Amino acid sequence: MNKVFSENKTLLLGIEKSENNSFLDIPVQFSEYTVLLISKGEGIYQADFASFPFKAPAILFSTPQQSISIKEITPLTYTTLQFHGDFYCIEYHRKEVACNGLLFNNIYVEPSIKLTVEQHQLYCQLVDQIIDEIKQQTPSEIVLRAYLQLLLAKSSSLKITSERQNFQKDEKMEQFKALLEENFLTLHKASDYASLLSITANNLTKQCSKRFNKTPTQMIQERLILEAKKQLHLTRLSIKEIAYALQFQDEYYFSRVFKKMTKVSPQTFRKTTGISIVADLSK
Repeated sequence: MNKVFSENKTLLLGIEKSENNSFLDIPVQFSEYTVLLISKGEGIYQADFASFPFKAPAILFSTPQQSISIKEITPLTYTTLQFHGDFYCIEYHRKEVACNGLLFNNIYVEPSIKLTVEQHQLYCQLVDQIIDEIKQQTPSEIVLRAYLQLLLAKSSSLKITSERQNFQKDEKMEQFKALLEENFLTLHKASDYASLLSITANNLTKQCSKRFNKTPTQMIQERLILEAKKQLHLTRLSIKEIAYALQFQDEYYFSRVFKKMTKVSPQTFRKTTGISIVADLSK
């Protein structure tokens, strides 16, 4: 892999072209944001609790410490691009690139984009430019960030267009999303949301599975853990303070639940992903 490291040896940016390499055939968790440009083949992308079929050309996304794997249906050719939050902070650059909550950190949309042949060629050109820059004797981080920002901006634009085209507005599921965003700290049962929506729990499960490819229970759990990840990454609150803010009975119970869901402790998650620069912007 072509890599750029920080002074303390943290991987800031890495990119590698692979062919017939099934390094994702078992679940893995990376400390970096990961983008997979699929050039050939098809498979099933497993991201945490949900599975998403894909066929090249396509692009897949994962957030730090998300458990991901790929089941190959036909042999894959792909490029792996990884970047650390210390290299490009998606929260800090949210105005320039609307990828936070769209490509990353989103429990409501598939972490993938289907590409046309022309769009795939554009991504391949960007990949080659990034590799060429990294191979320079003294790679320019400014240039590399510009290429990365362009790649993420293009992906965000394509994802927004894709979401508009692929899904007709579903009022019940839009209501469920709004209710979940409002009540995920206090309502933890699918039946609670079914009652608010005036439908049966079974009906809610069927509609959720059809629209989001997940059960309501999975989405409730994911939303709570997503908030925990945000607090760990975007603030300097202690683990105890975060547990209290998320209404856990104590930090030990919070740590057990977090590790059960993510396979890493809150302390490990914070250590590997780092604390975002936005945590200090209000000071």
